[in-house]
Amino acid sequence: MGQKGFYYNSVICTGCKACQIACKDKNNLQVGELFRKVYDFEGGTYPNVWGYSLSLGCNHCEYPKCAQNCPTGAIYKREKDGLVVQDRQKCIGCKMCLWSCPYERPQYLKEQGKSGKCDGCADLVDQGLNPACVDACPMRAIEFGDIEELRKKYGNTPDVKGLPDSNITHPSLTITPKKEAMK
Repeated sequence: MGQKGFYYNSVICTGCKACQIACKDKNNLQVGELFRKVYDFEGGTYPNVWGYSLSLGCNHCEYPKCAQNCPTGAIYKREKDGLVVQDRQKCIGCKMCLWSCPYERPQYLKEQGKSGKCDGCADLVDQGLNPACVDACPMRAIEFGDIEELRKKYGNTPDVKGLPDSNITHPSLTITPKKEAMK
């Protein structure tokens, strides 16, 4: 199997946050804890205003800073599909992963005193299913699969306004951006 990743179509996304809610529900997260988050960007002046949404979970990077800087090895990349997952039993709650990820995707789970992150719904993927966020999207703006296949199908655009430079971690992400989001 190749590296798994996400395709996100910002052009058709309505910013409804169904992906965010599905992720929150699947992972039983508390208020303020989001493994997938929908960011909204807007600008311009009347009559030339613009806006777009950006849905982000873990990007399952080729060089995940969260895993590289985790002192216990709690966060690691799965060999079989490249998903960046976490063994929460090994987490000591030091927040190094939070500080290391340029996408700010790991979250501190206050009640547990540990961090947590999107694991691409590895349990569902292992059953041949999609991550919860993918199937929850009413617009089908998120796809999951072999990142090279997704790039062949949709192009390779991991850099848009609002995201750090992809050369930092080489995210397994490609985006169809709205023209306002182009870097």
